[in-house]
Amino acid sequence: MITHKLLVILLAANLSLASRTLVPGAIHSLHRRAVRHTHSLARDLRVAFGGILLPRAEESEQKRVVYCKPTKQTTFGTPDTGTSSGNDTTIVAGSSTSRGRPSSTGSSALPSGTTTVPATSPWKLLDSHEGNSFFDGWDFFTAPDPTHGIVDYIAENAARSNGLLEVNSAGNAIMRVETTPNVAANRKSIRITTQRLFNGGLVIMDSIHMPTGCGTWPAFWTNGPNWPVGGEIDIVEGVHDYTNNQATIHTDIGCTLASTSANALAISGRVIDGTNCAALTTGNQGCGIRASTSNSFGAGFNANGGGVYAMKWDSTGIAVYFFPRGSVPADITAEVPQPDTWGAAQARWPAASCDPFKYFNNHHAIFDTTLCGDWAGGVWNSAGIPGQEQSCAQRTGFSTCEAYVRANGAAMDEAYWEVKSVKIYQKQN
Repeated sequence: MITHKLLVILLAANLSLASRTLVPGAIHSLHRRAVRHTHSLARDLRVAFGGILLPRAEESEQKRVVYCKPTKQTTFGTPDTGTSSGNDTTIVAGSSTSRGRPSSTGSSALPSGTTTVPATSPWKLLDSHEGNSFFDGWDFFTAPDPTHGIVDYIAENAARSNGLLEVNSAGNAIMRVETTPNVAANRKSIRITTQRLFNGGLVIMDSIHMPTGCGTWPAFWTNGPNWPVGGEIDIVEGVHDYTNNQATIHTDIGCTLASTSANALAISGRVIDGTNCAALTTGNQGCGIRASTSNSFGAGFNANGGGVYAMKWDSTGIAVYFFPRGSVPADITAEVPQPDTWGAAQARWPAASCDPFKYFNNHHAIFDTTLCGDWAGGVWNSAGIPGQEQSCAQRTGFSTCEAYVRANGAAMDEAYWEVKSVKIYQKQN
């Protein structure tokens, strides 16, 4: 009994020290949503390029349209040998571009229920794109925009000489759209694709600012070969003045979403695109989920200093998480990610009804910003989506997206990405 009391006294004496050394946990605001755009069915079937307007109705909402973002499929380098038989594996192309990393200037928080940053993670860092070497390991897409936007995607040297591409004094990557006051046809823009291929993985993107404003259509997404057989995962996407992110998957026949219940799916977003994710049998609709919060995309995201998006692809399925600035888990900042501690995802597609290694393979990560095109041009006169309470036609006084974008270079001042980092992890066996 005396020994027990002495132990209690010693523990109490060290309480103040513990309170100074333990890092407190913080609540994560997880924001999810989605309903995305998709590849053009007819054209994708012919040439893996295209984008056609596909009208459809959302349940209990106004009609809207869904589009696709076809991509040129290229295998870079010689992949390591590996299989995708349902285990969390990664097929790698090219060499790792992990670099030394400056410390984050954003605040972070520990996952709920933890008091220390874990020393290890089941996820191994493969690539880290940040700082002056951010653009190493990306290919610059220079073909015509597959979604029919009024942009000319330009190569790296041309982008730098035109002032559209740089790493700023804060060490963040900048990707802009041309702001010349008036253009006769297209504005110059940037689209980049990772040379890294992955099968399963954790892709974490930390951004300060994303393009926003009438006429814009930015996206951060991943895509596989032979669309839709290789699958598509839209992590961040929206148009115009939208404020709530839309995330969607597009797959081959057989992948479904088992429920539309947010509780059953353990998500904070809302299912808005049905439960059949097969592009070929749903008019490229896919399975879309829209985030519930207005700081997950566009002006609201930017006003809050951005945040972190994470896409997890493993044997449990596909999930997209969002952490606004100030609520980024400390395990992410420390590069020892612990997704199991992050709580509800913004969007989730469980493996039980969609095998993640059957319907998704050999993905690249992609950034792009197009203008007008199939989606943004198609909803120029539409309103009612969060952030778009008034149509862009009403807000600008222009009857078409194309006329507005060509005549208003200054309106493109906010059409830029500012990205702190993109990190790709592989699940360790």
